Amino acid sequence: MPAIKITVRKNGPYRVEAPEGSIELVDADGNKYDLSGKTAFSLCRCGGSKNKPFCDGQHSAIGFVGAETAVRIADQSANPTST
Repeated sequence: MPAIKITVRKNGPYRVEAPEGSIELVDADGNKYDLSGKTAFSLCRCGGSKNKPFCDGQHSAIGFVGAETAVRIADQSANPTST
């Protein structure tokens, strides 16, 4: 079993699960985020979080639709007979 698991939540964040200390998360300037004591955390992908890069649940409030879902919807609109 992999030591790190990343789950893409439908219309939600990326959920990261890993043993404490096995992941280093840095910003664009190379500054490390403090992940002390965390074995799981969620990363925002909707852009609405006030606690970026971490998810704060805003995806639900703003009606975020994940790209994988949006692509399927667009494909179905272009070709209504496909499933």
